Amino acid sequence: MSARVPRNRATGRRPPARRRPRRPGRRRQRAEDRLIGLLIAAVLGVGLVVIVVNWLLAHWWILAVVAVLAGSAGGAWLYQKQQRARWEAVRARGLRYGLAQLDTLHHARFEDAVRDLMHRDGCRDAVRVGGGGDLGADVKATDPYGRRWVIQCKHRRDGLGGSAVGTPDLQVLNGTARQVHGADVAVIVTNGRVTAPAVAFAEQQRLHVVDRHILGAWASGSRPLWELLRAFPPPRRPTALS
Repeated sequence: MSARVPRNRATGRRPPARRRPRRPGRRRQRAEDRLIGLLIAAVLGVGLVVIVVNWLLAHWWILAVVAVLAGSAGGAWLYQKQQRARWEAVRARGLRYGLAQLDTLHHARFEDAVRDLMHRDGCRDAVRVGGGGDLGADVKATDPYGRRWVIQCKHRRDGLGGSAVGTPDLQVLNGTARQVHGADVAVIVTNGRVTAPAVAFAEQQRLHVVDRHILGAWASGSRPLWELLRAFPPPRRPTALS
């Protein structure tokens, strides 16, 4: 039997039970152990850094060799990059296409060729965007005068023997080039024929048509396309070329 707790004679109540002191919980113990571990790791890390620094100071020539090697590698990489850039510039300036070569291209490669020719002419941001849902834009570019170009490409496998580009094709370009793509210059390029009504519509709507004749002069020469077209908008910004 357990011993009875004597009652207080004055009040007749039992005294309150004494509470045992609580020991630190497991979470607190784990936190303290983690903190101690981090402090030990920090001390070891600092000590290691001090040892390495002292060793490098004693062997300073190793740092000099590493610096020379790194500088040589960086210089070689920069030289190769500059050489590649120069070669690409020379290759771009010398880019030429013959009409027979353009006729054999797939329509997507024809768009690539138009993009590359624009890049040759100084449009560094020339990009092909043709595909499903392109809304009449196959190539976009900004020329050195700041004018935004939107180009629709119509490739004909049979060249002049293929179907002619008609007014409906130009209506698509006219409806999206400026309103959707923000074009300053809207152009349709084909290696085939363009109907007379389409040419008249283009003149009315300030569109530009690059037919097989103009395409041949542009692709096989070195003159930029804006020098081969008429009624061109003025430059957006002054440049060294203006």
